[in-house]
Amino acid sequence: MANSALLVMDVQRDVLALADDGSGYLPRLRGAIDGARAAGIPVIYVVMGLRPGDPEVSPRSKVMATILRAGLFTEGAPGTEIHDEVAPRQGDVVVTKRRGSAFSGSDLDLVLRARDIDSLVLTGIATSAVVLSTLWHAIDLDFGLTVLTDACLDTDPEVHRMLTEKLFPQWADVLTVEDWLKAVAQQ
Repeated sequence: MANSALLVMDVQRDVLALADDGSGYLPRLRGAIDGARAAGIPVIYVVMGLRPGDPEVSPRSKVMATILRAGLFTEGAPGTEIHDEVAPRQGDVVVTKRRGSAFSGSDLDLVLRARDIDSLVLTGIATSAVVLSTLWHAIDLDFGLTVLTDACLDTDPEVHRMLTEKLFPQWADVLTVEDWLKAVAQQ
């Protein structure tokens, strides 16, 4: 765990409003964040942010067109802010990405390499978007991976279940927040 970082991805006000299922997601995520900090594991926040006027959005991108129609992710808009219950503390790194993966259009790789981080613990909204995209990108960059199933959330519970139970275990350790915190405490 010494060279690990906890990524808190896309836990932005508008995204949470769309995905929150009332299951206590934010308190679980807060527990993972607090546990990481207590263990000396860096917490790195990743947010989706599009410049006003959307110069980085291609009209050929179906996903980005949907995001624009929904009015999501404009930098500086209140809904783009990280939710208050899990907000960064002074000294936490916040990385802005321009696409699905936390690495796409961001300086995340630079931040991780500068800190000699070689293992990532993934959390965020949505399991089928930022978590999946980041997992694939991180695999190609040779990072060790852990996914915290109950610190990820998706608008489709069946897709979340399929990814966390069938797909992710092929490439990552897949744990609950509680089990991860136990493993961290034993290090």
